[in-house]
Amino acid sequence: MYKVLVTGATGFIGSNLVRFLLKKNCSVRALIRPTSSLGNLKGLDVEKVHGDLRNKASLVKACEGCDQLYHVAASYQFWSADPKEFYDSNVGGTRNMLEAARETNISKIVYTSTVGAIRYPEDPHFPSDETCYPAKSDLHNDYKRSKFQAEQVAKIFADEGLPVVIVNPSAPIGPYDAKPTPTGKIIVDFLNGRVPAYVDTGLNVIDVEDVVAGHWLAAEKGRVGERYILGNQNMSLKEIYEKIARLGNRKAPKFQIPYSVALTAAYGSELIGKILRRPPAIAIGAVKMAKKFMYFSPAKAVSELGLPQSSIDNAFKKAILWFQENGYV
Repeated sequence: MYKVLVTGATGFIGSNLVRFLLKKNCSVRALIRPTSSLGNLKGLDVEKVHGDLRNKASLVKACEGCDQLYHVAASYQFWSADPKEFYDSNVGGTRNMLEAARETNISKIVYTSTVGAIRYPEDPHFPSDETCYPAKSDLHNDYKRSKFQAEQVAKIFADEGLPVVIVNPSAPIGPYDAKPTPTGKIIVDFLNGRVPAYVDTGLNVIDVEDVVAGHWLAAEKGRVGERYILGNQNMSLKEIYEKIARLGNRKAPKFQIPYSVALTAAYGSELIGKILRRPPAIAIGAVKMAKKFMYFSPAKAVSELGLPQSSIDNAFKKAILWFQENGYV
């Protein structure tokens, strides 16, 4: 089978992808930073190589001898004390990674983008698809701006002949969300009683195991230069909390916070964060994203790739269990 390089292998999607690839009898090489926590790779038969997305020479070395590359690594957060970090890692890092892949003649590359690089629907009854490109005003935080720019870098490389397929995961749910991601934090905060109310918004959610299967299918069946939304079910935030409440034996929040109140709280939270040099409890970018329903259609990935659409209830159950067993709750 294939010799595969996975970047971001210690993260949520990356570590689940490593497990999937090992089951496919692939030989997996994981690109890790010297400071990365290796907990998500514990016990796995994986070759670990140190590298930095900002250092192309280290990436060329990591790519040597590999057949495929899954470039999953990214700075995924809605706030940073140094916003330049987003662009160095997400944009410059993607350029370095794809140049390294080209120099080492890797035969197939899957670049992990995000639905944040796709325009949100004006009407939640008509979810967005891969043809919906965001306006500048839609890219209202550094994470989204940097990931959109990185996706454009990947598209340029594909246009130049590099075999790159782009995937756009929505909001994955499942085990090994160690950080946790913003989506995982929704679950953890609710289970710990830190969600007294909610804003009127919505997400597209998907089992993380379906997301990693979608990466594999993109490598096997995806068209070079195309992007594929890896999503499943569109749910309002109220519905998400009600589902977690039912599965986690909690009470769902009953009160809805006006958007203006949430945004004001976020500005205050970020001001405190800047003063204390720590992440804010509420990020402005996250609240601005919540102004619209983030609903998407995975129809293209389902029809062209055969993207699985597994039970969302089971995805939440697996996530809740993992958070409980690992001391998050």
